[in-house]
Amino acid sequence: MRTKSTIRNPDLAEKGWRKIEWVADKMDILNEILKEHKDSKPLAGKQVVICLHLEAKTAYLAYVISQLGADVAIAGSNPLSTQDDVAAGLAAQGITVHSWYNSTPTEYKEHLNKVLNAEPDLIIDDGGDLVEMLHQTRKELLPNIIGGAEETTTGIHRLEAMEADGSLAFPMMAVNDAKSKSLFDNRYGTGQSVWDGIMRTTNLVVAGKTVVVAGYGWCGKGVAMRAKGLGARVIVTEIDPVKASEAWMDGFAVMPMEAAAKKGDFLITVTGCKDVIAEKHLKVMKDGAVLANAGHFDLEVSKPALNKLAVEVSEARENIKRFKLEDGRQLYLLAEGRLVNLAAADGHPAEIMDMTFALQLSSLLYLIENPNLDAQVYNIPDDIDQMVAEYKLKSLGIEIDQLTQAQKNYLNSWTNQ
Repeated sequence: MRTKSTIRNPDLAEKGWRKIEWVADKMDILNEILKEHKDSKPLAGKQVVICLHLEAKTAYLAYVISQLGADVAIAGSNPLSTQDDVAAGLAAQGITVHSWYNSTPTEYKEHLNKVLNAEPDLIIDDGGDLVEMLHQTRKELLPNIIGGAEETTTGIHRLEAMEADGSLAFPMMAVNDAKSKSLFDNRYGTGQSVWDGIMRTTNLVVAGKTVVVAGYGWCGKGVAMRAKGLGARVIVTEIDPVKASEAWMDGFAVMPMEAAAKKGDFLITVTGCKDVIAEKHLKVMKDGAVLANAGHFDLEVSKPALNKLAVEVSEARENIKRFKLEDGRQLYLLAEGRLVNLAAADGHPAEIMDMTFALQLSSLLYLIENPNLDAQVYNIPDDIDQMVAEYKLKSLGIEIDQLTQAQKNYLNSWTNQ
């Protein structure tokens, strides 16, 4: 049920399609899956609705899904991560797009509602907003949905809560938890793209500075690792004693945020929780401290507290808001506290997103092949995870060892005891 797209400027289509073509050449796994299934059109007759950060890599995923036979409608999952030229380029290819950069909260919800008007059979979500809307205000669509896939840690937490209280109405694949996603996208993708966003936005040196990373999950590990590589002194804050121990043994200082806040030149939140940097932390920060968030929602750095403490708020530079405090200190918030790697940059590198989006696409194919799954959260099957990793090695021209039959027999003898 294709409808007219809601985009900012159709005249940007040529520029946006060039961006999509650039990443398409770098996404070998998606291209391999497309080549394998293009003739059979396994998604023919299916309506796929996507809510992801609408930049070039996401656009290419949507395009590949359409090439496998689906009608596709897509909206951005964050008001500041949609690139208007990419949205126009994708719409020009016949894919329905409802998204534009810097949408208001009302416009954001309208865009989600418009993509859901396509009456999806399958969905891809990022953070859980699409699933939440389906269950709260678009319940009439639930009986038609075969299932979907979720991109992020935050979204999976929301899904698991729905499963626990019995409200989840269809199966969802936990793409974020797959090894070919979390070990690569979350660590290497987030690590590189966060610093890309910070550095291109601030144009400040990182070497010699003190960087505070809040959260030492796979994303936090990537941010801390890249900060160390850039020459920074790194402090990690954590609530999990195991992760804190790991950070310490990885060579980083570990302390509570209240102590770390006094030392940080850059402070980056990567937790998925609220008020990680709160008023008490802002009160003790160094003059000139730069605050950035790499978690899904703009709740980790308390913007209400910043506005409460500020006597003057101004734009220091594009995507940098200056908060001047009563004592003369100035604190800087990047990208309105939203995902800095997407709101202030282009997101993860194409070769990284290739792995994640191959998992997304494979999840849709799995749901089509298994239409009677219960309404719960499912891990990505190991054979899909392995397939993506194997395709990645193949694209790099890398070969690895294989077990001989004798070795397999030896290992099986242990498992059978």
